[in-house]
Amino acid sequence: MRAVYLKMLPVFCIAASIALAPTRPVAAQEPQHGTHRDVTSEQKPQQTKLTLEDLEQLALKHNPTLTQATDAIRAARGRKLQAGLYPNPVVGYDGDEIRPGPVTRGGEHGFFIQQDIVTAGKLRLSRKAAGEEQAQEEARAEAQRDRVLTSVHILYYETLGAQQLLELRQHLAEVAGQAATTARQLYNVGQADEPDVLEAEAEAGVTQLAVIEAQANRQRVWQQLAAMVGVTKLPLTPLAGNLALHPLPSLNRDQALAAILSESPEMKIAEAGLRRAEWALQRSRVAPIPDIQFRGGMRHNRELLESPLGRPFGLEGFAEVGVEIPIFNRNQGNVQSAQAELESARQEVDRVRLSLQQRFAPAFQDYSNSFEAAERYRKEILPKAQRAYELYLNKYHEMAAAFPQVLIAQRTWFQLQENYIGALVRLWSAVSEIRGMLLTGGLDASGPTRQFMNTGKMDAQF
Repeated sequence: MRAVYLKMLPVFCIAASIALAPTRPVAAQEPQHGTHRDVTSEQKPQQTKLTLEDLEQLALKHNPTLTQATDAIRAARGRKLQAGLYPNPVVGYDGDEIRPGPVTRGGEHGFFIQQDIVTAGKLRLSRKAAGEEQAQEEARAEAQRDRVLTSVHILYYETLGAQQLLELRQHLAEVAGQAATTARQLYNVGQADEPDVLEAEAEAGVTQLAVIEAQANRQRVWQQLAAMVGVTKLPLTPLAGNLALHPLPSLNRDQALAAILSESPEMKIAEAGLRRAEWALQRSRVAPIPDIQFRGGMRHNRELLESPLGRPFGLEGFAEVGVEIPIFNRNQGNVQSAQAELESARQEVDRVRLSLQQRFAPAFQDYSNSFEAAERYRKEILPKAQRAYELYLNKYHEMAAAFPQVLIAQRTWFQLQENYIGALVRLWSAVSEIRGMLLTGGLDASGPTRQFMNTGKMDAQF
């Protein structure tokens, strides 16, 4: 057994010298959110490192859902404008007793102007209801912005984790490759046995497969990140930063939940919907109050007067004033509908509040679990695994431990570093989701908005 140790000692000394070198993925560096650089696939194809701010700016510029949200606000602003416009007057020709004859002489001809006078503040109430619709769209745009940025943050950390995992596996593959090469050289001069060479080469092959898997995973998350920022041809570029930020982000459960319930755009949407329903109910209730319909004009009456002179009547004016009597249609159906919608809007506020609380619970649990795991890995597990590996290595040098024990300790140390990276990715993803008001899905279309009709014919709408 002592002879085997002596033969394999040069092989593992080289591997150990590489393996014990500092590994970047577990270094205590803060994610760098440096000065923004406007990087696009067309303008800057060079491999400069992208910061989180770079990706945010790309998403704000290119993500199509944000343009859609802006268009929805413009549409709502137009409907608000339309809701407050006064009905147009009607101008036309007026004719009466149109017939030939010695007395009527072609009848009466002139013009008229007709105008509806809107009463009971209907236009003001319509503007108020449409204004709350605009507020809803503005809150939806805010929510969509949070969705996009939160999704970018999560994918940034996933991509950064994939990048650091690839670096770790490449480091391990380098160790295994050096060991396999040295083992083959020693075997050629008779200082190593063939099983040792085969074991070293098999280990090198496994680490190379792990590198290929890590490269594919990095490519996958990069494509997702590029799609989220809206630049699908964004070249694969290294990201600035490191997941192992010290101290790790600390969140208080009660404070985080209170901030979400008070600042969430989803709550703003529901509350604006409640106010809109209240104004719509008031508008429906005043709809039966009749508007004043005015019609008046001038005409020339060519009919002859009964007088010795036989002159025509000449110019004369006329006027009509009327109101619609709400006997059969008192807008009772629309009032009933508006009352039901108001109650539904109240329930929507409660539903959104409960939904936020429900979604917050697993998100904070993910954060809490990941925080605890990352701290334990950093403070306890990784130092112990590294120390165990170093002790096995020293014992191997003293010929008091077998080569497989050192190899197992090495594998364990690297695997725990991978687990640490995974815990950090989950931690930062959970933090991003909580700070982003639990809004994710940056490419999902926002919900449809209730469409207000042209209030020129208000009685039919409310």
